[in-house]
Amino acid sequence: MLGQNFARQFDLKFQAESGQEEYAYNTSWGVSTRLIGGLVMTHGDDNGMVMPPKLAPIQVVIVPIYRKDEERERVLAKADEVSAALRAAGVRTHVDARDTLKPGPKFYEWERKGVPLRVEIGPKDMDAQQLTVVTRLELDGIPRKEAVPESQATSVISARLDDYQRALFERALARREANTHRGVTDYAKFREIIEGDGGFVFAGWCGSADCEARVKEETKATIRVLPDEEFRSSEAPQSCLVCGASAQHEAVWARAY
Repeated sequence: MLGQNFARQFDLKFQAESGQEEYAYNTSWGVSTRLIGGLVMTHGDDNGMVMPPKLAPIQVVIVPIYRKDEERERVLAKADEVSAALRAAGVRTHVDARDTLKPGPKFYEWERKGVPLRVEIGPKDMDAQQLTVVTRLELDGIPRKEAVPESQATSVISARLDDYQRALFERALARREANTHRGVTDYAKFREIIEGDGGFVFAGWCGSADCEARVKEETKATIRVLPDEEFRSSEAPQSCLVCGASAQHEAVWARAY
C-alpha cells in the first residue's frame, strides 16, 4: 500500500461518499512485468512468444506474397480488402507490406512475436479464391495450416481465434494441474515433492508463523497463496502439515525461483 503520497504529488483525487474530495489511495502490486513474465513462461516456447488472442495486440498478420512487380499491387489490394473485412468483424489485423523482407523472414518474425494467426495471400490463392491460414502453434483440434475459401474467411478466422484461445487455456490448465499435489498431509511426503520435481502443494496450515518459518528453512518452500474458495480442494484439510494442529487454512506451498 503506497498510501496517498503519489496522489498528493500528482493531485489525484476522488469524490468520497461524504461528497468531499480526497486524495486517492494507491497500491503497488508490481503486476506489469510480472504478468508479462507469467505470460511468457506459461505459453512461450523455443520459437518465442505465444500470445493468447484476447491479449494479442495483433491477432492476425496478413503477409502478401508476390514475385513480380506486376503482382504486387493486385496482391496488396486483396490483403487490404481482407484486413478491412476482418477489422469490421472486430479482429485486430496488420498487413506486412514491407518490401525489404521476403516472406520467410516475415513468417519467422511474426512467429517469434507470438501472433496467433498468419494469413498468406498470393496470386495462386487469389486465383483459387482462397486464403492460407496458419496458426502459431499446432494444438489439438486446430489445423496448423489450412486453405480457407475467401467467402468464409471472416467466420473461419474468428472461430479459429476462439478455438486457439480455448486450447491455450486448456493446455495451461492441464500443465498446472499436472504439477499440483492436493491432499498432502505427511510432512515427509511434502519434502519429497518439493525437493524432487517440485510443483504446487495444497496442504493444511495452522496459521502459525513458526510452522511457515520451519518449512522455509528446511525446504526453501513458502506459502504462495491462500486460495479463494473456487480454487480450494474439494475436501478441506483437517490438520496442519507441519505441527499436526487443527488447520485454519488451506495453503499453496511451493518454491519461488
